[in-house]
Amino acid sequence: MNIHSRFRRIALGAALAALLPLATPAVAADPIIIKFSHVVAADTPKGKGADHFKQLVEERTQGRVKVEVYPNSTLYKDKEELEALQLGSVQMLAPSLSKFGPLGLKEFEAFDLPFIFPDRNVLARVTEGPVGAGLFRKLESRGIVGLGYWDNGFKSMSANKPLRKTEDLKGLKMRIQSSKVLEGQMRAVGAIPQVMAFSEVYQALQTGVVDGTENTISNYYTQKAHEVQKHLTVSDHGYIGYAVITNKKFWEGLPPDLRATLEKAMQETTRYVNVIAKQENDDALAKIRAAGKTEIITLSAAERDAWRKAMLPVHKEMASRVGAETIAAIAKEAAALGYK
Repeated sequence: MNIHSRFRRIALGAALAALLPLATPAVAADPIIIKFSHVVAADTPKGKGADHFKQLVEERTQGRVKVEVYPNSTLYKDKEELEALQLGSVQMLAPSLSKFGPLGLKEFEAFDLPFIFPDRNVLARVTEGPVGAGLFRKLESRGIVGLGYWDNGFKSMSANKPLRKTEDLKGLKMRIQSSKVLEGQMRAVGAIPQVMAFSEVYQALQTGVVDGTENTISNYYTQKAHEVQKHLTVSDHGYIGYAVITNKKFWEGLPPDLRATLEKAMQETTRYVNVIAKQENDDALAKIRAAGKTEIITLSAAERDAWRKAMLPVHKEMASRVGAETIAAIAKEAAALGYK
């Protein structure tokens, strides 16, 4: 082949190459999106937990999973979120434990029983042991997987009158979460229970639609309820905790390596939330005290015991609803730590 023929072949090859499409570089697959919806402020224990989980997951999956957190009912309200999860509109929630009652899982309402947890050590034995695991297994028939129990803390009562005795609650309209147990608790002390979405509480307190409410102190502070309530009684009469849950079909459809990474991140986040919850409540109480708008009442041991005696009949009243065996199982864990 002479030099002219060789140049012609090189030129023809270059021309053909120019007509071919350029090679496309490999494109990374779209990330898996987890929409994590919740109804409280971002600076509460639950809000901080959701953000902590997001950070861990996105770092450890190197962009394969993206967690979108929607706080403060920006995506769904209390009554809407569980249905949204079951339909796959969101992938993760952290509802209050009492929210499972309407799904027919009334055993979870045992967490709402007044004075059922003498302290946080008993609570941990329940949520981290066989009782908590057994309750999570019941979720699977509803297309839900339980991932962890997040602590929020023990509840206080507030109103625009001092609440030192349970008789002081008589006739007051008190906001509660949707829970037959909480309805029974309020009626046991003569109050009128008012079921209301968390996002509506501030305005209802401000306008007098309700006279008072019960909640953890961190929730009071972040929702500014202390600005429209003159008195706050640190009663520790009940408990609020959350179950972090996911859509079963979504969870089981994840690649096994990603699911293992998410499980570990959730375990670490659960420990993180349960450590900060008490400190968050202590800090919130100090801030409410510093604001100077609310009288803080701390019950004496005798006063608190009187509250306990007034509310304990609710355990027997609700045994047929939440299950006497569930109540007994929690009592057994308390007995293991010396409580009767």
